[in-house]
Parts: sequence; structure tokens; C-alpha cells
Amino acid sequence: MTFFGFLGHLLGLFLPAVGMAVVLMLVPRLWPKTAKGRWTLKTEALTLMGSGSLVLLTGLVIFGRDGKMLTYAALVVVLGTLAWWNRRR
Repeated sequence: MTFFGFLGHLLGLFLPAVGMAVVLMLVPRLWPKTAKGRWTLKTEALTLMGSGSLVLLTGLVIFGRDGKMLTYAALVVVLGTLAWWNRRR
């Protein structure tokens, strides 16, 4: 496998976690009455992306392959819970 092929596989593995983290970080900031989060933008980005990556890696280890729907469901639950916990009053 070439370096760029390996890079493409890594991008395909972690892109769902990064995309969902970006949406959960930026969309609440569009509403003016949304509660301000406990974390700075940088801390929130690192926490959500790191947690999402860990969920995807755990799914890869448990199931032996990437792209199982149960892994994506766990990703939604974990990142949604973290984003909710960060924004609750």
C-alpha cells in the first residue's frame, strides 16, 4: 500500500468523527439564545474529535472491520451526550 493509499484509509476511518464533531461545535453557535458551553472552542474540538476517534477505533477492534452501523450509532450517542453535557446550564 502506498503512503497516499494509507492516508486515504485513515481519512475514511476518522472523517465521520471529525465531521460530526464540527457540526456539534458550530451549529449551536448559530442560535443566539443557546447556552454558552463550559469549554473553549479548541477544548471542545479536541474532546469531541478525540472521543469520536476512540469510538471508531473501538468499533474497529471489536468488530474487526470499519463501517458497522452499531459503531456509528455509538458515535452518535457518545458525541451527542458530550455536546449536551457541555451545553447544559
